[in-house]
Amino acid sequence: MIRILTCLLFLLPLTAAANGCHGDVACPLGDRSYHVLEPDGWDGETPLPVLLHFHGWARQGDVVVNHERIAGATKLRGVLLVAPNGLGKSWNFWSADTRDVGFADRVLEDVAKRYPIDPDQIYVSGYSYGGAMAWRFVCQSGDDVTALLAVAGSIRQTEDCQQAPAQVRHVHGTDDTVMDFPFGPGGDTTFPVALWRQKFHCDTAIPRGDWSVKPFLTLSRVEWTDCAQGQVTLDIHPGGHFIPHGWIGWQLDELAGRTPVYP
Repeated sequence: MIRILTCLLFLLPLTAAANGCHGDVACPLGDRSYHVLEPDGWDGETPLPVLLHFHGWARQGDVVVNHERIAGATKLRGVLLVAPNGLGKSWNFWSADTRDVGFADRVLEDVAKRYPIDPDQIYVSGYSYGGAMAWRFVCQSGDDVTALLAVAGSIRQTEDCQQAPAQVRHVHGTDDTVMDFPFGPGGDTTFPVALWRQKFHCDTAIPRGDWSVKPFLTLSRVEWTDCAQGQVTLDIHPGGHFIPHGWIGWQLDELAGRTPVYP
């Protein structure tokens, strides 16, 4: 996938905005579509990091590009937000036999025809069913993805993933009853990332302490940095099924080597 994107960098970009699709106006792609949102202050030339974000159940990409906790983070950080539209406002992430992975690949290829993008900064995210779809995508087509940023949704931890991103970052609430927090044996709270810990051959869980951007919600972080490949980060909180304030922006800042800020 990324090799194709790299080749497309040498083509003269025709921005989606100039082509009539941007924000609430979807970009057509065959019989499907996606939404795209440029960051604030972009000069129209500098290659852009990309956040491919899969919407939650019963939503579409227009919700994503207007969402304060998603678009609010990308607009301020020079990141191009890309939000595919799921068929029937949902995603088929249940098995590797899904057309949605190929569709998402085509979305990224189409975006690269419209924008100069940075193939070394491709982030894949999603919330709820979209979080599970983000896991499915990087499991099937993630070898060149910089990081998975998943929120309150995943696939079975017993899956055998063909591919993997360079980093995995996942956040989940222990009181989530919509996409239940996947406690492991004996109430193990590190189980939500067991698949990636095993695939990356990680060993030691390192507690990184608590952090928050809002006084009413504290997140506790655990990292695995001794992996044979990749790195895994897990943030847990005592809340339910939602995108924590500041979480996406916090991850983008850290991945870019910046001191995290809110918003």
